[in-house]
Amino acid sequence: MSDDGGPAPIIQVTDVVKLYDDGLVRALDGVTMSAARGEFLAVTGPSGCGKSTLLQLIAALDRPTSGSIVVEGRDLREAGNDTYRRTGIGLVFQLHNLLPNLTALQNIEVAMFSNGRSHGEQRARARELLAAVGLGAKEKVTPPRLSGGERQRLAIARALANRPPILLADEPTGSLDSAAVDRVLELFREIREREGLTLLLVTHDAHVASTADRIVYMRDGKIVAAPEADVPAAAR
Repeated sequence: MSDDGGPAPIIQVTDVVKLYDDGLVRALDGVTMSAARGEFLAVTGPSGCGKSTLLQLIAALDRPTSGSIVVEGRDLREAGNDTYRRTGIGLVFQLHNLLPNLTALQNIEVAMFSNGRSHGEQRARARELLAAVGLGAKEKVTPPRLSGGERQRLAIARALANRPPILLADEPTGSLDSAAVDRVLELFREIREREGLTLLLVTHDAHVASTADRIVYMRDGKIVAAPEADVPAAAR
């Protein structure tokens, strides 16, 4: 339960500081934020504001210098986050990180390696996901032969392979044209409705951020109030 008696947030970041270069660079400076279960949350701000660093910490790809990050009741400062990264979250990056020599189907299957399911179950899940992202006819195609939008949809399908409750996306539309951006955003909405995911998306694009339930703004490693231009006139 949260302090106000409501359900506990699925992600709780509390007073997180992240330093680099022996403390000379303060990438995050006392960040506190939360995400509710099933929420679509966008984190936005200018380049270098700390938003990607925050996502990497929530993904347990790095550890904060101080402060805490608790996801589904698990404090990420604890050792042994391999299982969390494999099944607790799905990760989508701007540059896809697909394996170029594997087919679309195999790129999804490899994410399920050692998850306890039979090869037949893994293949069925991979085909289900390819169909869900509109790539059912391209299971034998390798990533270099797909368009940028198709590669990103494949990366999203791969991130969902192990049915994670949380999807983390770092600038997932940054390298796409406007039509592909809209298709990916539509796909996120469909996936969230179908899977009941919590979606945390990092972006510098105001249009992308505007599709979220809530926007968190960052600047200089801190959470800040919305820029005045983004606040409805009636609320000023």
